[in-house]
Amino acid sequence: MPAPPDPTHCDGASTPATAWPTPYATIDWQRPWLQPWRQAGVPLADAAARSGTLQALQQLPDCPVGFVPQAELDAGRAYESFISETGKCPVREGLHDFFNGLCWHVFPQSKRQLNRLQAEAIATQPAAAPRGPLRDAITLFDENGAVLLAPPQVIEPLWQSLRAHDWTTLFVTQRDLWQQADLVLFGHALLEKLVHPRKAITAHVLALPCDEHPLPGDTRRVDARLAARLRPETLAGKPFSPLPVLGVPGWWADNKQNSFYDDASVFRPARRSRP
Repeated sequence: MPAPPDPTHCDGASTPATAWPTPYATIDWQRPWLQPWRQAGVPLADAAARSGTLQALQQLPDCPVGFVPQAELDAGRAYESFISETGKCPVREGLHDFFNGLCWHVFPQSKRQLNRLQAEAIATQPAAAPRGPLRDAITLFDENGAVLLAPPQVIEPLWQSLRAHDWTTLFVTQRDLWQQADLVLFGHALLEKLVHPRKAITAHVLALPCDEHPLPGDTRRVDARLAARLRPETLAGKPFSPLPVLGVPGWWADNKQNSFYDDASVFRPARRSRP
């Protein structure tokens, strides 16, 4: 006979005495990368397990968009344009759209800014035109982005090492600097992938200097700063740098060993520029 479910979940918060069905049972809200998402995410996952993704998202308070069934998106109509024009976000059942809706709730200003830029770019392009660098960058960050937050004197050496793919310096020599920095995940596809962590999972990181070390749970302040940073000229300039997220100190037990970073299939050297 199976053991009864644990009646407590995440920092002692009480949960119903029924086990969450998959896929929501697979989310481990104690993971360090989910710390900024935990307060809103735990009750939302509970609601989604009971009533489905769409109904749970429709109950979110203070969200800048409403949520509707995927079937309301007209055939041939751009997803981003639909959201911009109607204020409604189409939803499919599952973790991908669950995390997307959660991001609309936690980072409303940044999501609005990305959607606005996408819709404006779509409106000025022929339907069959290539996406272009701006739309590509918006999609990449929306799906797989993360933000590196730290004071200037901390973020500058970390960013230099990250851009150079100097992993030993970034994660070993500069390991103490990470105590004054935060990596905050943003991309909903990235969050979905990390439900089942693998060493190779990589985020595309945007540097965001701040005057003081922010609390990773202070999402309102992070959201305001990030939205201001997401300008067309910034995004079109390819401002991101890839970072295997399980290399972040404190995020994965195995990275306490320096040899963790010797895996060149994950911690790859920077590409050399062609002459």
